[in-house]
Amino acid sequence: MAQPPLSTQIRQLEAELGFPLFARTTRRVELTDGGRAYLEHAHAILNAVEVAGRQSRRVAEGLEGRLTVGCVGSATYDLMPRFTRALRTAQPDVEVTIQGEMLVVDQVDALRSGDLDIALLRPPVHEPALTMRPLRSDRLVAAVPDSHPLAARPSIDVRALEREPLVVHSSRGSVMHRLVLDLCESAGFTPLVSHEVVETSTLVSFVAAGLGIAVVPEGVSKLGVPGVRYCALKGATVELCAATRTHETRPLVARALEILVEVLPEPAVETPSSERPEDTDRDGTGRLFWGGERGHIDARSASC
Repeated sequence: MAQPPLSTQIRQLEAELGFPLFARTTRRVELTDGGRAYLEHAHAILNAVEVAGRQSRRVAEGLEGRLTVGCVGSATYDLMPRFTRALRTAQPDVEVTIQGEMLVVDQVDALRSGDLDIALLRPPVHEPALTMRPLRSDRLVAAVPDSHPLAARPSIDVRALEREPLVVHSSRGSVMHRLVLDLCESAGFTPLVSHEVVETSTLVSFVAAGLGIAVVPEGVSKLGVPGVRYCALKGATVELCAATRTHETRPLVARALEILVEVLPEPAVETPSSERPEDTDRDGTGRLFWGGERGHIDARSASC
């Protein structure tokens, strides 16, 4: 009589292994010590395969994995905290690494090399390997020492900076550096640059020390450095974009970009000129003063 198929397969496996899995008598069949050890390993392998399937499925759906985000200094202090909190809430199993205070040139290099997955940066960026997604337009403000005469004014024209020493971002790879120079030249004067710094936090600290005035995006006021007041610059804005590799296809990155858009603040609603008070101020440390008409200066950012 032919043996049942299962018995035949067990005999074949025992032949391959070189030892019996079962001790057989006319009354009973039981596992040998080698059979028990083999069974434990088989169970572990099957469990590992099941876990691997579940985890791989979550990675494929963008629910697990690693994400590295780089950020320009001026967005490190307002957008990045909201974005990071939202990511951790929506995707708790994603390992998120943040690199703040990055120059645009360094972000571009890191995206190309794969060291960054998403970069929050200021255009223009002329790099075919990257895709730029416009996020928002940030108002520019003048960070002024609180003892400076301009600090008492709720808003100023760019021409008010003509004879003022300016603290600016580094000329190496900083979009803000070029933007400030263009802003001043468009107003008819060459800026008097007293200091160049790499990090936005250092720039604002220099202002607090009385070393000059700085032109920065509105979000920098979140730093709350004592001794600095922020006055609106009439008609000046700068763009913020999210950059990724052009051929990026991972669901993790796509979901992170969706979350980023979700946490963007609502655009400011402009009050009609007939209803707008002359000036609005928000007092306290790192005070903001807004007033005057809002406009836009191109500053070579239209490529975004």
